[in-house]
Amino acid sequence: MKKKTKQFLSNYEMFNYASLNFAQVLIYFLLSSYLLYFYTDVAKIPVAVAGVILLIARGFDAIDAPIWGALIDITHSKYGRSRPYFLWVAFPFAISAVMMFWNPGLPYKTKIIWCAVTYILTGVLYTGINTPLTSILPTLSPNPGERLKANSWRLVGSQLGGFIINAACLPLVGLLGKGNDTVGFRIFILIVAVIFLIITLHAFTVVKERVPVSVKKVPINKSVKAIKGNWPWVIIVISNLFYWMAYTNRNSTLVYYFTYNFGNKNLVSIFNSLASLQLFMILLIPWLNKRFTKTQIWIAGFSIAIVGQLIVFAAGTSIPLALTGWIIGNMGSGVAVTMPFSMLSQAVDFGEWKTGIHSSGILTALGSSFCIKMGSGIAGFIPSMILAHFGYVANKAQTARSLFGIKFSFIWVSIALFACAMIPVFFYGKYEKMESKIASDLKQRHEAQKESEGE
Repeated sequence: MKKKTKQFLSNYEMFNYASLNFAQVLIYFLLSSYLLYFYTDVAKIPVAVAGVILLIARGFDAIDAPIWGALIDITHSKYGRSRPYFLWVAFPFAISAVMMFWNPGLPYKTKIIWCAVTYILTGVLYTGINTPLTSILPTLSPNPGERLKANSWRLVGSQLGGFIINAACLPLVGLLGKGNDTVGFRIFILIVAVIFLIITLHAFTVVKERVPVSVKKVPINKSVKAIKGNWPWVIIVISNLFYWMAYTNRNSTLVYYFTYNFGNKNLVSIFNSLASLQLFMILLIPWLNKRFTKTQIWIAGFSIAIVGQLIVFAAGTSIPLALTGWIIGNMGSGVAVTMPFSMLSQAVDFGEWKTGIHSSGILTALGSSFCIKMGSGIAGFIPSMILAHFGYVANKAQTARSLFGIKFSFIWVSIALFACAMIPVFFYGKYEKMESKIASDLKQRHEAQKESEGE
């Protein structure tokens, strides 16, 4: 009698899948929200130089994302295809993250090289441990609804991790360093790295791949063919890339906006921690998906994110109104970021349905980790150039011109990027309508394959 693939995940499995993302974003949120500030105001690197470092590293993303994806596609171990990377990459990633925020007492030019090398290394390893988080999703359950539910749990883990980092980072850096931010960041990143390792290694023992895929290794030239004609995947990649540009631009300039335009650095932790209220919207997504299409939910998320930024602009120096706009905007962006991760599994199915090639590794590497890193890096470069152009000088009273540059980057650049992310989504609806047919066809194809292999 054939063993039936388990359709539903237990709450414990869901929790541990979510904890993998929780652990990763402890480091990622620290990087995306505070690295530019760390470079300019702690490591004392000119803002333009810091921006160039962030941009140069993006060249490696164009190389490492497809390589990691291809490695997953050719992996065949006792742990599965995606799962072993949680074990193999965890320690190198944690160590590189510690090095990135260490700020050793080096000469100016050597320090720049140190920052560039450690940032690039951390970025490469982040792709290696983040890609399997998405590529494993199609193998957790054959049920699209269960995948969406698992992805919602995952994003809740992300929001909780972001809440902890955003609420604790600057206060704990100040407390642990006793006024010395270099020491404070060192101790803080060590604590974060240890927590990351404990959670990741435990979750590795719980999260399992249960949906069978071909045991044959898929070479990279064949994996790439799964992209050909895969328009749902193209739409997801374009939108996700612009989302992460918008998100990182907004979050990385927040610390400058409240430190200098509001004159209150303490607001950064308050605003960033309250951003995690968006997890309530993320939890509602499976319920919303019973009443609206994924496309409609996705578009609504971007629209709300834009409205939130407009409210912050209209608020001026009113903290209550600015806080209202910030929460609303994050509710929208929380919804917008959730959708691509679950929909990538559908794009993998579409690629297999169209080409006969199951290439979850390379499709999710480019659709997830590549977009996150490339978007974050470009968004780190954009505000750094804007701030440099308007005359920003770290740890000094800013001129009216530099204050305008900070506000322009935080408000208007974020709005423009969210709008660019929303445009491709309008073309996704026709492919969403095909999901049921694709799932049915693949099920029949897999059953026929099992029967032929059993003969």
